[in-house]
Amino acid sequence: MNTRSIDTTVPGASGAIGAPPSADPEYLAWAAARQKRIWRRRILPALGIVGLIALWWAVIVVFGVKPFIAPTPWAVLETLYAKRDVLLDNLLPTAFEAAGGFVLGNLAAIVVATIFVHNKTLQDIFFPVVLMFNAVPLVAKAPVLVLIMGNGMEPKITIAALVCFFPTLVNMVRGLESVNPQAMELMRVLSASKTEIFFRLRLLNALPYLFSALRIAASMCVIGAVVGEWVGATVGIGAMILQATFNFDSPLLYAAIVMSATLSGLFFLLVTLAERWVIRWQPEAAP
Repeated sequence: MNTRSIDTTVPGASGAIGAPPSADPEYLAWAAARQKRIWRRRILPALGIVGLIALWWAVIVVFGVKPFIAPTPWAVLETLYAKRDVLLDNLLPTAFEAAGGFVLGNLAAIVVATIFVHNKTLQDIFFPVVLMFNAVPLVAKAPVLVLIMGNGMEPKITIAALVCFFPTLVNMVRGLESVNPQAMELMRVLSASKTEIFFRLRLLNALPYLFSALRIAASMCVIGAVVGEWVGATVGIGAMILQATFNFDSPLLYAAIVMSATLSGLFFLLVTLAERWVIRWQPEAAP
């Protein structure tokens, strides 16, 4: 039997006995493709960030933009270093609010999506209500929540949760419903219960949809927390952005924006790593 047709994990590993895998042309091609994927996933995004910073600097120099409108990247970097303690002290509350909203909003969306899938009547009744509530601008919902919950962390966490809720609900419902009809029929023939169908079929099918929504929510939750801090807060990145704007401190303003963007990127990276750990059956994308 030709063993090459069986091994699909590392090409060349089943070559001639005694021959090193590195001498196999098939292995060399696989290694080159893997290096190309690493290049595209790591180096190219870094080049994009560097190019954006270079463009930012060039626009300021060429057009003579005033420092109080847009500082140079170097001025922002100096502010990040000089005021790192203040920035970190304000980043922690925002990170806590965003993380709390991310967890609560997505858990609520998963539970509601599960209920909707198993009860079409409730889905037909309440899904339009959820859609209409999501259509209300975030800056309009934030003051109402502050009036109801006070000026603490609770309204900020709730705003971040609301931002995460709708995308996850829509994707989770779609993932739970888009099950292969033949697989569903097989489960019913095998007398599987609704619980077994949910955990062994529906949930596994919905995981790619869920993580797609979680990647969106990972960045949106930070936006929700910052908007909540704009309405009423004395600490946090949102409060720092307002203070820097009123004081015409553009380097601090841009430094706070960089910190919030970094926080969003960190959340996105954590969700991506969790997806790779949970969904292990998906093949790697072609180079």
